[in-house]
Amino acid sequence: MSESPYDSSEQPDAVDPFDEIVAAETDRDPDLAVIEAGSRTLRAQGGAPENDVPSRPADPALDKALREVETELASRWGETKLEPSVKRIAALMDVLGDPQRSYPSIHITGTNGKTSTARMIEALLGAFELRTGRYTSPHVQSITERISLDGAPISAERFIETYEDIKPYIEMVDGAQEYRLSFFEVLTGMAYAAFADAPVDVAVVEVGMGGTWDATNVIDGDVAVVTPIDLDHTDRLGETPAEIAVEKAGIVKQDATVILAQQPVDAAQVMLKKAVEVDATVAREGLEFGVVSRQVAVGGQMLTLRGLGGEYPEVYLPLHGPYQAHNAAVALAAVEAFFGVGAQRPEPLDLDTVRKAFAAVSSPGRLEVVRRSPTVVLDAAHNPAGARATAEAVGEAFDFSRLIGVVGASGDKNVRGVLEAFEPIFAEVVITQNSSHRAMGADELAGIAVEVFGEERVQVEPRLPDALEAAITLAEEEGEFAGGGVLVTGSVITVGEARLLLGKG
Repeated sequence: MSESPYDSSEQPDAVDPFDEIVAAETDRDPDLAVIEAGSRTLRAQGGAPENDVPSRPADPALDKALREVETELASRWGETKLEPSVKRIAALMDVLGDPQRSYPSIHITGTNGKTSTARMIEALLGAFELRTGRYTSPHVQSITERISLDGAPISAERFIETYEDIKPYIEMVDGAQEYRLSFFEVLTGMAYAAFADAPVDVAVVEVGMGGTWDATNVIDGDVAVVTPIDLDHTDRLGETPAEIAVEKAGIVKQDATVILAQQPVDAAQVMLKKAVEVDATVAREGLEFGVVSRQVAVGGQMLTLRGLGGEYPEVYLPLHGPYQAHNAAVALAAVEAFFGVGAQRPEPLDLDTVRKAFAAVSSPGRLEVVRRSPTVVLDAAHNPAGARATAEAVGEAFDFSRLIGVVGASGDKNVRGVLEAFEPIFAEVVITQNSSHRAMGADELAGIAVEVFGEERVQVEPRLPDALEAAITLAEEEGEFAGGGVLVTGSVITVGEARLLLGKG
C-alpha cells in the first residue's frame, strides 16, 4: 500500500517572513536556470548512474535491430524541420486509441532547465510510489534515454517493440497526411503508447520546442510547468521573451495549475493572461513558493524550500548553483500541485520522502565529471542563457586554477553569445565540431572565437578526439596538483560524443 504523500506535522504560522526571506532570491537574473552542476571536489569521481545513459546493446542481433529502427526514424524530418501543427500527431493518437488520455500528466515548457526539472519531478513522484513515465529530449548518448519508465530509460528491446507495435499506424497516418510524421512526432507517439502500455500512474512530459504546436501538446496536463523563458529558436518562436511566451503558453489548459518559475516581466504577463483565459490557477516562484535559503555542501547544496503547503528544511540536492535550487523549488511545487497541496489539502508533502527524492537526483551531461587528473567536465549548454549559468556554476562547483574549453556548436545557435559567456572563465579554447549535419564548421566557429577570445587563446582541432587530447594537454601544463581542468560544451551532441570517447557508455 502506498504511503501518504502528506506530512501531518504542524504548519508554519499563517503570517511568516517568507516574502522578506526570498527577496534576495527573486532579484536574480531569471536567465540562470539551466545547468546541472557536479561535484564540488576537484578530483571527485563524477558521472551519472549507469542506467541513466545506456550503452549500445551487447547482443549483436539486438544492436542491429535497434540500429534499423534508428535508421528508419532518421529518414524522417529531423527535430529542427517541422510544420507547426499538431494535426499529424493528433491523427496518430486517434488511430492508437488516444493512449495519452489514459493517465494524468505534468507538462513542462520553458527555454532552459526543462530536463533537470523533469528529472526532479520524476524523482519526487517515484519516491511517493507512483509509477512514472518521463519523456525528454534531446538524448545525450542513446535514443532510448528519451523514454523512461520508473526512473530509467526503457530497454532497447522495449524501444524496438514499441516502434514495431505502432509502425502500421504510423504508416497509415503517413499515407493520409500532406507530410509524413517527423522524427520527433513518431518518438512522441512511441512514448505515449509505452506509458499507456506500462501502465504509468503519471507522465512527466517535456516539450520539444515551444508549446502550442509542439508534438507533445496532445496531452492536457493537470499541471503545466514553465521554466525560465529566454531567447532560443527565435526563427520559430519569436524575437522577444513575450513572443516566445505566447507559443509556450499553449500548454496551459482549461482548469490546470500553472507552476511559473521566475520570468522576464513581459513573458510573465503573457503567461498570466493565458491563465486567466482558461481559468487556470497560477503559483509563482518568489510569491507562492520559492527558495528560502541555500548553503553550499560537499557534493551539492543544502536547501530550505518554501512549497505551496509549507517549508521543507534541510533538503540536500547533489547539484550546485542557485539556478538548480530554483529548479528544485519549481519541481517541488509542481508535485505539490499534482497532489492537491495548497488547494484541496493544506499540509505539505512528507518531508523525509521529499529529502530522499532530491538526494537521488542526477542529470548526465550537465557539469558531469568524466575524467580526473586533469578533471574533464561535460556540460550541454548551447545558448547564451545556459552558458552564463554554466560559467557561474563552474566557479561555485570547482576550484580550477586554469580552465580549457572545448566548444563544438550547432550552426543554428547564437554561437557568439555562448562564447562571450564563457570568455571570462576559459584561459584558452579549443574549437571543434561534432558529427551532426547541423554542426557549425570548425573554421567558421573559430573565426567567431578569435573575435571573442583573441587569436592567441584559440586553437582549432576539427576532429573531436584531437580537440579533447589538445585540451587535456593544455590543462596538464598546470601540473598534476595545480588544478587545471577541461570543460566540453556547446551542444548536446558534442557532449554525447565526448562522453563516448572518454569511456562513459
